[in-house]
Amino acid sequence: QVQFVESGGGSVQPGGSLRLSCAASGDFATIYTMGWYRRAPEKQRELVASTARVGTTHYADFAKGRFTIFSDNAKNSVYLQMNSLKPEDTAVYYCNVYAARNVSEFTAMNYWGEGTLVTVSS
Repeated sequence: QVQFVESGGGSVQPGGSLRLSCAASGDFATIYTMGWYRRAPEKQRELVASTARVGTTHYADFAKGRFTIFSDNAKNSVYLQMNSLKPEDTAVYYCNVYAARNVSEFTAMNYWGEGTLVTVSS
């Protein structure tokens, strides 16, 4: 079984900051990437940022310069530091893991947390 513990969401004013945390657990053989996606009301889910086991990172354009993703591989955890938040950042943020499990070691799949709500408003 794959389980996620997500935290850090909440309500902040424009310009404020939040730090999202995600700890993944399960019968992983290899975790290739961890990251964060978000879905705003009436919009599709979109990538926010991701980090690969090899150390590379990728950010959506809206996140560049404002958000920072980092991970603790020993804890299977990923974090997203969000600064200079804007109202358009309001969304449910989902932790994502792309991994191969012991039950299917050579097939990697995406796994998703339940989401944590971020609300940015004045």
